Amino acid sequence: MERRMVIMLIGVFLLLGLIFAFNQLKTFMIKQYISGMGMPPQSVSTMVAKADVWQPKLTSVGSVRAYRGVDLSTEIGGLVVNVPVQSGVDVKEGDLLVKLNDASDLAQLNSLKALAELAKVINERDRQQLAIQAISKNTYDTSKADAKSKQAQVEAQTALVAKKNIKAPFSGRVGIVTINPGQYINPGDKLMTLQTLDPIFIDFNLPQSDAANIQVGQSITVTTDAFKNATFVGKITAVSPKVDTNTRNLQIEAQIDNPDKKVLPGMFANVNIDVGSQLSLITVPQTAVTYNPYGATVFISKDSGKKDKEGKTIFEAQQVFVTTGQTRGDQVSILKGLEEGVTVVTSGQLKLKNGSPLNINNTVQPTNLPDPKPQEQ
Repeated sequence: MERRMVIMLIGVFLLLGLIFAFNQLKTFMIKQYISGMGMPPQSVSTMVAKADVWQPKLTSVGSVRAYRGVDLSTEIGGLVVNVPVQSGVDVKEGDLLVKLNDASDLAQLNSLKALAELAKVINERDRQQLAIQAISKNTYDTSKADAKSKQAQVEAQTALVAKKNIKAPFSGRVGIVTINPGQYINPGDKLMTLQTLDPIFIDFNLPQSDAANIQVGQSITVTTDAFKNATFVGKITAVSPKVDTNTRNLQIEAQIDNPDKKVLPGMFANVNIDVGSQLSLITVPQTAVTYNPYGATVFISKDSGKKDKEGKTIFEAQQVFVTTGQTRGDQVSILKGLEEGVTVVTSGQLKLKNGSPLNINNTVQPTNLPDPKPQEQ
């Protein structure tokens, strides 16, 4: 009985050993098969890095401001008699915009003018009488002061009448007119807007680090989303003498010509400023650069020295660190790390690592335009 038990145990251990050996052999064979296959090729697009002319620029987003602009109001209340302007028309400085009822004020003005004329006549008569010592000097001084007082009252009433005739303080374009004859307006009520559109100002900000590259008289180019195909040229007219302590930005004012009066106050504007001379820099699409905590990298395609079954050269990926410079549109400049003529992977690099075989397919390429334009739907 004991002998049978020993034989059975020996058989069980042998069976377990055979099963373990079979599993180890299977694992070894699978590893050998996979290692023989190698890494599958990854589909990527590539382009040859080349040097391009690069104009260093400063860019910013600014806001359009009228050369002169104001929301007109009145110092005194009154009933509107006439509104001789229409919405959106151009007016000259001094043109009548709104006339308030001034009939009683004119009557009062005429009365004061009559009193002033009388006081002037009396003062002239007293002057003649004083010359022959017919009256005292005190009487003459009193009449002289009275004549001046009456004239001052005339001037004050004249100013009051003028306030009932609201005129354009400068030349410009009138906004939407919503007041009508017969309407009563109170002091301080907004009547209409008046904006001078040619020339026009652009206000924008730049970091304090760019202060050395900015000076009054420097040329700028401006584009707007409203007129995508139009470029406006102007000059910097003023630079703020202080840096904003919250943003550490420098406020800048520029002026552009706006003869067609297309650019309107309140619009956003894209400002470009050329600084320095043109450079020749290696340029690649921004999609070719991968940024990580260790720096910026790109993958390049290089000859692996191997051939496939069809005798074609097998290319593999190699990761290199680069130093990037300024960007423009879809492009980024490379200052260090790449040489002209190197084939750079432009898409599909997220699945690559050093030594990955490449399946290059350039039928579809990422955009690589220095000044891309939005496509209309």
